[in-house]
Amino acid sequence: MDLQLKGKTAVVTGSTAGIGLSIAEELAREGVKVFVAGRTQPKIDEALEVVRKAGDAEGVVADAGTAEGCAALVKHVPKVDILVNNLGIYEAKPFAEIPDDDWLKLFTVNVMSGVRLSRNYFPQMLAAGWGRVIFIASESGVMTPAEMVHYGMTKSSQLALSRGMAELTKGTEVTVNTVLPGPTRSEGIVDFLKSVSPQAKDAAEAESEFFRVHRSSSLLQRLIDPREIAHMVAYLASPLSAATNGAALRVEGGLLRSIV
Repeated sequence: MDLQLKGKTAVVTGSTAGIGLSIAEELAREGVKVFVAGRTQPKIDEALEVVRKAGDAEGVVADAGTAEGCAALVKHVPKVDILVNNLGIYEAKPFAEIPDDDWLKLFTVNVMSGVRLSRNYFPQMLAAGWGRVIFIASESGVMTPAEMVHYGMTKSSQLALSRGMAELTKGTEVTVNTVLPGPTRSEGIVDFLKSVSPQAKDAAEAESEFFRVHRSSSLLQRLIDPREIAHMVAYLASPLSAATNGAALRVEGGLLRSIV
């Protein structure tokens, strides 16, 4: 299928590893010029080696988790057709032990990065008559996990932000949507699984225990491949997805039991 993306430009935050890197690679493969954003030049260089095998890509050193980093990214890339707000951090921590600083840190990185970048690119898309804003949230935004309530809160906030922005696109060819991945095989996931299943002997046992105890409703019963998320994002970025707007699309392995 031709996704009709040739010649488009995209910024993907948090794109030096994991889901973000797979998204950058997939968009590049479809003919998009992708701006890979990350905090350090060595990580960007590693990512560019991967993405450039698929297509056109340029790196931008900018920590989108800060106001200064967002400003630097916008300065380097003043205008794009597609914005993928993928940057996100998480941690497992008992609710009563989460201090104010942790709540604020996760909200700043996970939510405000998307707010700040959308505040620049979204009005330009509306003025140009075409654009795509895509938030990478999580099934945790719908079913808040007990082991990381603060993370779930930020993902619920992304859903609200995305839907509210979509209301501003009425009658245009701009769309704003959210993708809800489930637990995905990405950088740092093994440490996370071991933190919630400390008795596991190895990574495979930690994964199995995690789905048995903490995500028992998953129909997939395994970690999702980042490329499986990237396929959905590429479609949403495409002109072919014009009728999908203000939506939350699930790529979570059937973990959520709701029918809509």
